[in-house]
Amino acid sequence: MRPGLQPFLLGVPLALWAAVLLSLDLRCQAVQAENVTVLEGGTAEISCRLQNYDGSIVVIQNPRRQTLFFNGTRALKDDRFQMVLFTPRLVRIALSNVSVLDEGGYFCQLYTDDTHHQVATLTVIVPPETPTVEVKTQAVEGGEVELTCHSPRSKPPATLRWMRDRREIPGVVSQQDNSKTVSVSNTIRIPVERRDNGAALSCEATHPSLGGQKKVRHYRLDVHFAPTVRIMPPPGILREGDSLSLVCSVTGNPLPRNPLWSRVNDTLPERTEISGTTLSIARLSQSHNGTYLCQAQNDYGRAADHYALLVYDPGAVVETHSAVPYAVIGGVLALLVFAVICVLIVTVWCSVRQKGSYLTHEASGLDEHGDVQEAFLNGSDSREGKKEYLL
Repeated sequence: MRPGLQPFLLGVPLALWAAVLLSLDLRCQAVQAENVTVLEGGTAEISCRLQNYDGSIVVIQNPRRQTLFFNGTRALKDDRFQMVLFTPRLVRIALSNVSVLDEGGYFCQLYTDDTHHQVATLTVIVPPETPTVEVKTQAVEGGEVELTCHSPRSKPPATLRWMRDRREIPGVVSQQDNSKTVSVSNTIRIPVERRDNGAALSCEATHPSLGGQKKVRHYRLDVHFAPTVRIMPPPGILREGDSLSLVCSVTGNPLPRNPLWSRVNDTLPERTEISGTTLSIARLSQSHNGTYLCQAQNDYGRAADHYALLVYDPGAVVETHSAVPYAVIGGVLALLVFAVICVLIVTVWCSVRQKGSYLTHEASGLDEHGDVQEAFLNGSDSREGKKEYLL
């Protein structure tokens, strides 16, 4: 270095030196690439920015280092790649229907005296599909049901939550890597009763690519339980000639299809018709009296209900109702006659008693004066022979 130049260089500020070096670096940097993020199935645009382009060869390669474009000409037979723009400042290609297999670094290369290249990283996001629900164990009354919500693939992993009545049901979450994507599962175990049959549950999948939305799978509990049976009786009194219709109401899961009708200790009458859960008998008679039974069963138990049929004779019913007033009148008359007889008996008894007392008193008076009367009739001496006179 010349002696006069060194003091000059030492006097140059450091900031100015930095600006000069950056300018030199920019002149040397002939190509720049931009990273791209796209949803699976979408279209990705990969751009290479050129600086100081002098017409040299521009090559774009995929992550497997296969040449996609040589200058503006497509080299790889893949119709998904299209040249969008080729200028001295910008080269842009488009990749449609992107999949996770397309993910990676795309090379932008400029062949000059010195080869320059930059890498544009393509990131593919995989949104989750609507999750599926798998029943691990069958729901039976008094037991537990195991349900698994499954999202087969997403990137990054989706978040799964079980919900019931807007409340989250805690579960066990597991993940499994599938090369470029991740499968996620959430398993719950809950106790179930008969009242839980048909209860609504839902599995919600959330993901950054959904923009605050959710993919939801709805599920209704299918709880199995033993049947219950109830016979719906007809209203009022059944008389001969009437028609009978009995409905057997059956519940259960699974629902018994054909309940069994029978008559206890006897066969069903000849005119009996059975249609589904209904038993019908036309023109009833007293021979139809008896206990009718409806039974139902499924794999979880059986149940039954009975109905006692009593058919009345219309004639007997009418006679009974018409005889009631006469019986009441006869009873009242008999009571009155009995009362009169009792009064007469008491009256006669009192009269006889009073008359007996009078006669007794009179008889006692005759005894006291009998000697005087007898002396007067027989003379002064009562000791002499007595004579009896019938007065």
